[in-house]
Amino acid sequence: MAKFHVALALVAAVILPSEAALKGIVLWPYQARRHPELSAAISLEYSYALPCDVVSGTNSTGALVCDWSKIDSLLDDIASRGHQAIIRFRYAYPGEKLGGTKGATAVPVFIKNSPGYKETFSANPGGDGPTYYPDWSCPALEDFTLSFYSAFAARYDADSRLAFVQVGFGHWAEYHTSGTKTELGRNFPSMDFQRRFFRHLAKSFVETPWMVSIDAAGQDGERSPATAFAAEGLAFGLFDDSFMCKKHDVVDGKGGWNERNWRLFGDDHWKRAPHGGEISYYSRRDQHEFLNPDGLYGTTWAQAAAKYHMTFVIANDSPRGSFATPERFRSAARECGPELVATNVEASADGVSVTVVNKGVAPPYHDITLAVGGKSAAGSLKGLLPGESRVLFAKGAHLDGALTLVSKKLLAPIPLACGE
Repeated sequence: MAKFHVALALVAAVILPSEAALKGIVLWPYQARRHPELSAAISLEYSYALPCDVVSGTNSTGALVCDWSKIDSLLDDIASRGHQAIIRFRYAYPGEKLGGTKGATAVPVFIKNSPGYKETFSANPGGDGPTYYPDWSCPALEDFTLSFYSAFAARYDADSRLAFVQVGFGHWAEYHTSGTKTELGRNFPSMDFQRRFFRHLAKSFVETPWMVSIDAAGQDGERSPATAFAAEGLAFGLFDDSFMCKKHDVVDGKGGWNERNWRLFGDDHWKRAPHGGEISYYSRRDQHEFLNPDGLYGTTWAQAAAKYHMTFVIANDSPRGSFATPERFRSAARECGPELVATNVEASADGVSVTVVNKGVAPPYHDITLAVGGKSAAGSLKGLLPGESRVLFAKGAHLDGALTLVSKKLLAPIPLACGE
């Protein structure tokens, strides 16, 4: 069969990789609504979600009675702007009013009414406000938590509106209880339950990457089995809730709580699961200035994103600073995550072969393929590491067809960038 090379410029238009979705700078929905000028420069929006908003009890067979309307409304709202969601379910949130009570947990009422269930309370842990803690001595709470994630995954794992799921325990589901003594099996899940939880999520989520806080490593294995599971190769992602803070990295052997936690998960963890996070709130300038091309605390966003192989970062307060322009958001997105580029296109009587190179700092973590003129190629670009290339073949395709990235985890096909 005769094959020939075709000029890439004739096959697809070059686009900014930030528009390839599933990466970049992330806003909360309310901030995304306030800043429509940034809409085309972002692809992800972040939100907490509450189990008590979904589940009211169980039916006669013991199955959860779920009302998913709030979750669907959230996902529909985000998707209406052409974006995808990052959702984090939480139980404890210091100082946050819920049902008229500051710091109330998001545990469903029917679980709170279980025999022997009794929550604990701290008046102002870490200076963040009154906080109630779930009663992890209650088997009903453990069973509910596993059943809830089963139900959520069954409904949304393959949903194109959902990009990533973040999970965890403690304050904000971030694996810490600052200002309150951690008591495993009481105000924090036991190690045995956490092992069950990790294994359960690994089986429940097939299409959607799930992630836990790097603080799960901060107790050297005494609070969480996360680092042990990472060493075994379990593919769960990581998020850092104070990314690029002043003392983030180890300098001259000192400081670096965040970096030390990252290291405990292994240098190659990013190759199999996503790294993300949130810009620090320790100082107001952190969110406002991290996009400064000159850097923050001696480190630029591009350097930090490359070092930790970041796919996305939540920066909801960044529009209050002076650097959050659409152009800067786009360039910042190019500096994180995968950057997929078609570098060679060849046609034969049977179809079209396309060579795709990843010029980014992380691989795609979703099952994405390409299409030529609407004809999907065999194979996937998932896991394509930076600097590597992969050849995909679209049977029956013709050279005059546009190159697009397609996936059931994308809202719509996306043009594939082309270059050398």
